[in-house]
Amino acid sequence: MFPGFTLRTVRTPEATLRVRTGGEGPPLLLLHGHPQTHVMWHLVAPRLARHFTVVCPDLRGYGDSVGPPSTPDHEPASKRAMARDMLHLMRQLGHDRFRVAGHDRGGRVAYRLALDHPASVERLAVLDIIPTGDAWRRADRAFALTNWHWAFLAQPHPLPERLISANPGAFYYREGRERFAPDALADYERCVHRPEVIHAMCEDYRAGATLDDAHDRADRGVRRLRCPVLALWSAREELERWYDVLAVWRAWADDVRGRALDAGHYLAEEAPEEVAAELHAFFSA
Repeated sequence: MFPGFTLRTVRTPEATLRVRTGGEGPPLLLLHGHPQTHVMWHLVAPRLARHFTVVCPDLRGYGDSVGPPSTPDHEPASKRAMARDMLHLMRQLGHDRFRVAGHDRGGRVAYRLALDHPASVERLAVLDIIPTGDAWRRADRAFALTNWHWAFLAQPHPLPERLISANPGAFYYREGRERFAPDALADYERCVHRPEVIHAMCEDYRAGATLDDAHDRADRGVRRLRCPVLALWSAREELERWYDVLAVWRAWADDVRGRALDAGHYLAEEAPEEVAAELHAFFSA
């Protein structure tokens, strides 16, 4: 699925990461969402590799990447901690400054990386998200009924882990399986059947409901994204209905652009040509 790419293992100070790299040109980091792996970029990364040196890792705890043990405050699963991994990864690969795009949870890592390490991030693209703190601050009944997994996965260990473990494939991919290529879906399902991955993904959401929210609230109105920001989102799902997406991001950055795409949440797999074209135009500027 990644012609011409190299698969490797990279050890950072806190994690061991599965990473796929390919292409030539300016460095571009692509971060996946939940409950997936870096393989979600398989239709986009080869197109971008014609113009960029593309780096696609599994986030710590996801896929075949391993992070440190969880802690009561969930710090190892925070987006700040995941962003540290990405900074060390890119530096080990020889990239002190780079562009970054992230989908879903990877988008949350991406904007935290840009906030915490502004000297390293030249341009930022976020796919189908608003900031975590904004999502919690605006949460209402519609949010709770649609994104109920935010609260469910954040429940104390071991409740969600035990319930999900009864049938991980049915929980994570109970509908919409046709959106994924068979080889990509096989990689996702292989990983979500492992208890340690289930636990790490729950920890991700526990951190989202606590530390990530706190970090965003502390930064809102105090720190801004210094780099240009591209926001892409689904025209078929809730972001388009609930928020003025560009206005939300303009509260965090001066240079924001973007649009909705005629696809569902999994933009890179449902509209790969459009996503690749948007990212190429933005990151080439």
